[in-house]
Amino acid sequence: MEQQAPSILLICLGFLLADFYLIGGVRAGLKKWKFAQSRTFTQLYWLISAGLIAGVFLGIFRHMGLGVRSVFLFGFFLMAIGKVMFLPFILADDIRRLVIWYKKKTKKEEKPARQPGPNDIPRSEFLMKAGLLAGSIPLGGIIYGTINGVYDYQVKHRTLYLPNLPKAFDGIKLGQISDIHSGSFYNKKAVMGGVEMLMKEKPDFIFFTGDLVNTRTNEMEGYQDIFSKVKAPLGVYSTLGNHDYGDYGSWPSEQAWQKNFQDILDTHKNMGWDLLMNENRKLKVNGEEIGILGVENWGSLSRFPKRGRLDLAIKDTQDLPVKLLLSHDPSHWRAQVLDYPDIDVMFAGHTHGMQFGVQTKHFQWSPIQYIYKEWAGLYREGKQQLYVNVGYGFLGYPGRLGMLPEITIFELKAAADPSLSNKA
Repeated sequence: MEQQAPSILLICLGFLLADFYLIGGVRAGLKKWKFAQSRTFTQLYWLISAGLIAGVFLGIFRHMGLGVRSVFLFGFFLMAIGKVMFLPFILADDIRRLVIWYKKKTKKEEKPARQPGPNDIPRSEFLMKAGLLAGSIPLGGIIYGTINGVYDYQVKHRTLYLPNLPKAFDGIKLGQISDIHSGSFYNKKAVMGGVEMLMKEKPDFIFFTGDLVNTRTNEMEGYQDIFSKVKAPLGVYSTLGNHDYGDYGSWPSEQAWQKNFQDILDTHKNMGWDLLMNENRKLKVNGEEIGILGVENWGSLSRFPKRGRLDLAIKDTQDLPVKLLLSHDPSHWRAQVLDYPDIDVMFAGHTHGMQFGVQTKHFQWSPIQYIYKEWAGLYREGKQQLYVNVGYGFLGYPGRLGMLPEITIFELKAAADPSLSNKA
């Protein structure tokens, strides 16, 4: 993932260069505000812009406190969207000025321009004010997302085609949730509502793909009873995410850290979830079996733990026709999982879709795609598949805009994907 550093750096530098063009428009839009014309305003503008860009780059590729990193990331993309929306107005004004200049130079403007009245706003100032207004729209979106999006659980139904799936599993239902982040919740009733939505789907078995807490296991106080209701006839299988190790907290001693980690393991057990730590289970239905593999967190970015051991998780599964893998970080798929062709599908989370973006039936976009190649939905590489769930909870920014919390329900089908055969 560090290989993407140059491209991300170029994007950041692009925004920085754009600021040389944008700052003039900002001053014009705030023409009557004396402070906007001062040197202090200019210094603050560049300090904020350069600071956010530096914070984003460091937050992605270096270890940084959870809250600080979230502030930098969302601050940067909020500012970036505002600037992108402001840019057309500046371009329109410059084009207008260019046309006027050209007409004057070629003497095509025969009649003098109307002199502005005492209450008229010059066209340039009007365009700049309109641009600033358009650029501030994302603030309204953030407020809306904070209030309405964070508990607006979406049930997504997907079909997974697995040609080697035993007939006993044909049509079976698998549920997936990910990234609960219980330390961020503030509405138990809403959280319970999401669990009830999952249970209403009556999945035969369920996967939880990591990040139960933000840092400390005691964040589950008050929520363990809620998530203990997540049950399925064939079991609930879980794995750890990067936040479940307590690495983002400060601990008075090694023993305190170890106790917190043991508590997270015990919490999975107390809820009746089968936590897979670089190991596997054989799921049997009517005498036929498939494999469920689970690894500890493995992320390609250097600041994330690399504790996953696929060589251990896949041990003694060579006789199983289908293998389903739980691994929290989707970057694990391209970095290692594709080297294990017997693993049919990997289920991940981690990205949250950055809790910000656009998702429709045929299109999706989020700033997180500049960091993770696979970040939301279903991906294929040869015969192998990856599904990335954008998460049940939230982290840092207490809201979701466009990337709503997800509950995924898969129907497993013992057939080749018809969409692929149609393309052949």
